[in-house]
Amino acid sequence: MTQPSPPRHAVVIGGSLSGLLAAAVLAEYTTVTVIDADPLPEGPAPRRGLPQARHTHLLWSGGARAIERILPGITDDWTAAGAIRRSLPTDLVTKTAQGWIPRVGEKQFNISCSRDLLDSVIRARVTGLKGISTLQRSRVRALEGTAARVTGVLVDTPEEEGRLLTADLVIDASGRGSRARTWLQALGVTGIRQAEVDSGLVYATRIFEAPAGAHEMGFPIVNVQSDPRVPVPGRTATIVPIENGQWQATLSGTRGGQPTGDPDRFIPFAKDIRDPIVGELLEGKKPLTDVAVTQGTANRRIYFEKAELPDGFIAVGDSVATFNPLYGQGMTVAAQGLLALRALIRQKGLAHPGFGREAQRAIAPLVSTAWELATSQDILYPGATGMKPRAGTGALNAYVNRLMTGATTDEALTAALFKVLTMSSAPTHWLQPSVVWHVLRASDRGALTAPPLTAAERAVAGLGPAGPAAAVATNQVETTAPAAPADPVGTDPADPVGPADPVGQVR
Repeated sequence: MTQPSPPRHAVVIGGSLSGLLAAAVLAEYTTVTVIDADPLPEGPAPRRGLPQARHTHLLWSGGARAIERILPGITDDWTAAGAIRRSLPTDLVTKTAQGWIPRVGEKQFNISCSRDLLDSVIRARVTGLKGISTLQRSRVRALEGTAARVTGVLVDTPEEEGRLLTADLVIDASGRGSRARTWLQALGVTGIRQAEVDSGLVYATRIFEAPAGAHEMGFPIVNVQSDPRVPVPGRTATIVPIENGQWQATLSGTRGGQPTGDPDRFIPFAKDIRDPIVGELLEGKKPLTDVAVTQGTANRRIYFEKAELPDGFIAVGDSVATFNPLYGQGMTVAAQGLLALRALIRQKGLAHPGFGREAQRAIAPLVSTAWELATSQDILYPGATGMKPRAGTGALNAYVNRLMTGATTDEALTAALFKVLTMSSAPTHWLQPSVVWHVLRASDRGALTAPPLTAAERAVAGLGPAGPAAAVATNQVETTAPAAPADPVGTDPADPVGPADPVGQVR
């Protein structure tokens, strides 16, 4: 029997994070051309095609580990460039819907920096790989091929319109504005379903100069979340210390409570939410930028895995699904999806018949997890539109609410919380016997009544001393308890990916 010949050339549409990682995965097996509408900057610089880069981006440990497996050593490259590896929850002051999370020892981590820096480090690594080339200032006009097989793309370049670029495989990583659904329909592909949940979220970001000494001491991320259990617009405020001694401050609000681009209203908005700490920290600090505002933040998912897609085509990253940016899921879902793609390539090879459809199905469970986490919250806000909660989610919400309340007093539940929110484990981790045991005996109220900043952090930020309720002693949480059943919190079994409905997520 004749074996199919291996692919000789692949095209990746989009040169952002997911496109670059896709190129890195494919470069082990074939030559790759990355097509992007913008010029790709040499270092950390804004790109017109990525306007949301102006806002806060946190890469969770689940995503950082996935990228590290694709590009070994990338974490060291990020930190060498100025990014900060943050221990969670040690380096995080966060008020969830259920209360302040104690700053106990490291359970997970994130990478904190501007999106421009994050992407630039990946871009430098990937474009230096053998067999990868870029086609910049160029736009894909259409897919070439039939409903049975994609054979390339038609692209408008600065030198030529409608240039045919043949390819054995086309990966669409063009992001939120992807036209893949339209392109495939033009080839005769039908049955590509789309779903959307829109809370009307608007977010606004401004960069401030951090106070003297804040960067050197490792000033924490500070975040006040909304409470979707209360029928009022959800509003949040976050400060993320980033490179160059700067604080990136992001505000958000759902329909009826959105922030604006008015610089005079930025700090008052931050003070007027569930806790004023972010506004208090920003007061008197020097702004370095104008206020950047972004709308159009709906959760949107295209069910490529349920359609009869042609061979030679795969969609990844935001081209498959976009999420409310407050949950910080997009980069991690993209990276984990590409790791799943690599595993499938190693198992079956790129030339395997029906490979694209199998790849889409391999990515889908990771997308489903993030989709359930995001949409189950956003649909609760006043004026939200889209899919309604599924039957039975009320009981699960009640359980997760109790788990998250317990995470404010029980270190085992704090660990369980961050294991899932950082996408280091599937939500089914919360249903393991050891976690259930801790949930059932957890306190129904939080221990901390004020932001757990240290005296040194308050002094550097120019705040007065706090009362005893804000102390950051580890003994504020229960770190010892009677023996739980087997399967202790912290293990990472190969659980199937399943939905969960947390109430109030960490950004």
